Amino acid sequence: MKIRLFLFLSIAAVMVLPVAGCGFGGSGGTDPAEDPSASGGEPVIERYTGAKSREIPFVYTAKKELSLTFNGMGDQATMKSLLDELEKYQIKATFFLPGMRVAEEPDIAADILARGHEIENNTLNQLDLLKLDYEQIYKEVKLSSDVIERETGVRPRYVRTKSGDYNGDLPLVAAQLGMEAVVSYNINPKDRDMKSAEEIGEYIKRYIHRGGIISLNTDINPEVIPAVRYIKEAADEIGYRLVTLEQLVQDGGVRKPLEQIPGYDAAQINPDYHNANYQLLYKVETNQKHVALTFDDWGSDKTVTRILDILAEKDVQATFFLRAKGVEDNPNLARAMVEGGHDVANHSYSHPVVTSLTPEDLQEDIVKAHRVITEAIQQQPVMLFRPPTGVVDDERAKAISAAGYPNIAMYDVTTLDWDASNSADDILNGVMTQTKQGSIILLHMLDDIHTIEALPKVIDGLRNKGFTFVKMADLIQEQQ
Repeated sequence: MKIRLFLFLSIAAVMVLPVAGCGFGGSGGTDPAEDPSASGGEPVIERYTGAKSREIPFVYTAKKELSLTFNGMGDQATMKSLLDELEKYQIKATFFLPGMRVAEEPDIAADILARGHEIENNTLNQLDLLKLDYEQIYKEVKLSSDVIERETGVRPRYVRTKSGDYNGDLPLVAAQLGMEAVVSYNINPKDRDMKSAEEIGEYIKRYIHRGGIISLNTDINPEVIPAVRYIKEAADEIGYRLVTLEQLVQDGGVRKPLEQIPGYDAAQINPDYHNANYQLLYKVETNQKHVALTFDDWGSDKTVTRILDILAEKDVQATFFLRAKGVEDNPNLARAMVEGGHDVANHSYSHPVVTSLTPEDLQEDIVKAHRVITEAIQQQPVMLFRPPTGVVDDERAKAISAAGYPNIAMYDVTTLDWDASNSADDILNGVMTQTKQGSIILLHMLDDIHTIEALPKVIDGLRNKGFTFVKMADLIQEQQ
């Protein structure tokens, strides 16, 4: 083993050195030409000019899945304890391993694979790639993959830097080497700051979401090992599965760019708004005993997922008016609403009181929200706008209409459920006493309020009164 490691170290020392006199020419999307004559016998790595590889900070999916990943390789005792803990909780994880550590202790890598986990490329020496030129980056990644394949028989498909940071060269290098993607992460508990297992678990519990990629380190903070229990508990509480990165990617999709989605431009800045027509929809005149259940704003994945679960259990379709700044941080949650059969609509980007904005600023906010929501759900949202707090005046209503939203969604049933001092019984009683045929019921999906407790009783109570739930757009069609 010492002889093998010495050889790897010698090769690595040569490969990470800059090659004198090398010029970067276009390769036309082919593999790098190794021309020994270019620099005194050293091969020249030509800069790749084809399409770069995918970049994955999270996976686009509405499925209740996320991935637990680790960087680096601790010592044998640490890695055995970590693998035992993962096995105890039946978690399959993804390990980004430095090629040099695999060369030093291939038995650890073999044990990772034997226990059903996935191995990917953490570069050869975990160097800061931001400080390296293209050729050095290429060699750091390639030699690491070569070492991992030689020692384990597995060729890595993904690469991640030690910190997750990288510049535009790495996706090109990954593509040049035939790798599928550069992976970063979007759930980082900052275990490097020597947080406790409980703190790591609480962070993940707070920010957990479908399609998320959790990043931890194996060689810095021993609290990562007992943190596995808390991570598992956080996933179980919300009903999520922890799967390997490859499984997560296979189950997910690729988001189309905004401009390729029909209806992305259905909302537009329009300064000629002064004569625009609009309608304020408080309730709908209908011959049927239909009501619309609507939810405003945004919340944590845990809160909103619980609402979606209740609606699915009760076979109710609702309309969600989304604060787009929240959607921007968790687009998969908005997509989950659509895949659950619900409608999503516009509740502004930044949740302002619309009368506090100029008509021009209001239109900018609405259009931004429209595009964020469209890109998140990969289709045009329902063209309904609900002003935050329900406050709107004639001038702003005309501006809203001219921007593409002539139907302004108000409501006739509200229980102030956004106020945590209102109990589940208060919410239930308010809905039951106010709701009539054609009513539009306003609830919220905020954290730390009592709406989730009240929701099943609200649905059952209204059904017992003979009401049927329909989406708001469908209810409006009955009026028309």
